[in-house]
Amino acid sequence: MDDLMESIAAQLDGAPMAQLSSQLGTDSRSTQNAVQAALPLLLGALAKNSADRGGAEALAGALDRDHDGSILDDLGGFLGAGASSDGAAILGHVLGKREPSFEAGIGQATGLQGGQVAQLLQILAPIVLGYLGRQKQQQGMSAGMLGELLGAQSSRAQAQNPALGVLASLLDKDDDGTIVDDLGGMLGSFLSGR
Repeated sequence: MDDLMESIAAQLDGAPMAQLSSQLGTDSRSTQNAVQAALPLLLGALAKNSADRGGAEALAGALDRDHDGSILDDLGGFLGAGASSDGAAILGHVLGKREPSFEAGIGQATGLQGGQVAQLLQILAPIVLGYLGRQKQQQGMSAGMLGELLGAQSSRAQAQNPALGVLASLLDKDDDGTIVDDLGGMLGSFLSGR
């Protein structure tokens, strides 16, 4: 399978990116940079959550139940609706209490305000799960295969940009959320390297 981040980002090329920029009140370059920062974060968090059998089965079940990929059939309609409660719930499961720290880090790296980053993540989360759900269906992937795919994607992204490896390690830490400066710097170096 192609690189997940590139494939998901390709879903947003053209009119969807312009629509997303309008929704966020930003220019398309800022939005694209924020998407490039957010996708590895979301996929890395999903990889971490699905690294064990129970997590992979929970993700596979959620994809089967709620994320069949149909969101991609009318991305314009979805983007027109703005951030969703579904997106907020997904982020709660995927990022947990780390969500505010990652929002702040992405904001610092991209120049977006906290509310814009939160809105972006709430919009991207269902798109990411929709894409994964469609891939799972089309390729007949088991929960284990899904976990392996996400793990391989995370490893590939970290190999291409070592700053993402540090970012992934932050997903494992349980401190008080004072990682914002480090995270912003890492994401900034990631974006400048693209």
